[in-house]
Amino acid sequence: MPDIPFSLNDIVEMKKPHPCGENRWKIIRMGADIRIKCQGCGHSVMLPRREFRKKIKKVLESEKNA
Repeated sequence: MPDIPFSLNDIVEMKKPHPCGENRWKIIRMGADIRIKCQGCGHSVMLPRREFRKKIKKVLESEKNA
């Protein structure tokens, strides 16, 4: 699977939806770990970069294109 490019403030779709039912997440921190925030309920989750790359499905909205 090719590497999906992503950057800070992008809205991404993950393979599994959040328990609140929303599947849109905003990247709010990048480093060794990635912090994403659910756009439905506002809950944030921190994932190691490697795990995030496995779980991301696609970028819905990019900060670069806005």
